[in-house]
Amino acid sequence: MPNQRESKGASAPILRSYMPELESVRGIACLAVLFLHAFAWQYSGRLQFSKIPQWILKITQPGNLGVNLFFVLSGFLITGILLDSKNSRQYYKPFYIRRALRILPACYTLLLVLWIFQQIPLSFTLAGFFYLANLTNFLNIPMAYGPLWSLAVEEHYYLFWPLVVRTFHTRAILAIALGIVAISPLLRGAAFYFGHPAGIDWYTWYVADGLAAGSVLAVVLRSSGNRQHVRALCAALLAGSLAAVLIGAPFGILTRVKLLGAAFQLTVVHIFFAGFLLLVLLLGTSTYAWIVNHKVLHFFGYISYGLYLFHFFVFRLYDKVCAHYFPQLQPVDWRFDLVMLRFIIGGGIATGIAYLSRRYYEELFLRMKGRFTSPKHKRDLPADPLVATAVE
Repeated sequence: MPNQRESKGASAPILRSYMPELESVRGIACLAVLFLHAFAWQYSGRLQFSKIPQWILKITQPGNLGVNLFFVLSGFLITGILLDSKNSRQYYKPFYIRRALRILPACYTLLLVLWIFQQIPLSFTLAGFFYLANLTNFLNIPMAYGPLWSLAVEEHYYLFWPLVVRTFHTRAILAIALGIVAISPLLRGAAFYFGHPAGIDWYTWYVADGLAAGSVLAVVLRSSGNRQHVRALCAALLAGSLAAVLIGAPFGILTRVKLLGAAFQLTVVHIFFAGFLLLVLLLGTSTYAWIVNHKVLHFFGYISYGLYLFHFFVFRLYDKVCAHYFPQLQPVDWRFDLVMLRFIIGGGIATGIAYLSRRYYEELFLRMKGRFTSPKHKRDLPADPLVATAVE
């Protein structure tokens, strides 16, 4: 990371090799998806419950946006890594080896487990292996395991983005990233308008603006670390996105069944998350750092990758076991206690598996990444293995 002078009143520069507050962001994003699949995704509109359970279903329904928060965060972190190594003699090889060591072991293990347990067909297994899970509609393959689509989007972005960062100057990189942010909603709108909405939420060319928004932040913060400028940008992004929601609500921005929402809802979401990310970084380098550095969120940030991968499978197994052996435990109308039981048992098992995976399996490969880390970054890595580095 580039050295930056600390502004008056700041306890640390905004950009650091280790940014612990971003573990909290990972934790929030992962928990949002977990709550979605535990509650709203499975039961909203399908079973009848009393008022409080219905309220829980409603507030967990936007949990799918946790994926978009992941996109913005990933775009920010990976673009930062690429920018900081832009002039290195060894550029592509360390990046792709480190990405492979972080992503492939757990993902390929999941695919193997799903195939062995006959949860996915061979066609989807192969699609997931080559990171084409978000193109299942396009390839006429059944979408057999939803969480893998977002990994495919990220990998597609990282196939071409390192070349962009290596080839172009900073201003051109910023212009290209802003171009993706601008073009993606136009493509979504055109697809919706001409009656081709399939894949509008997960084809790479429709949703790459989330990663590009994070890339914009990475470039901007390296161009100007002035806290006053960052605060102004943060306020503009948050206020602008909220204003877009208020103004666009009567015209369909809150739903993707109308043209405005189909085209620009994700744009507004990504702008808001970009502002949110800046807010977290500002708080994390101030006297209020405790607000964005919570042990529970750090823990879920630490296991977020494995939890995101495995939780859906664990909930599936829970449902199958209950249907076969314990039908009395299957949630039915007015029995929200059984929904909570499913969440506690399934979510607890998934959390345990994710922790064991991260600590005793993924770490085996993560330690290999040190061979491809600069000496400067090695000095800045945290000593506590329970807190993951935010540059991974």
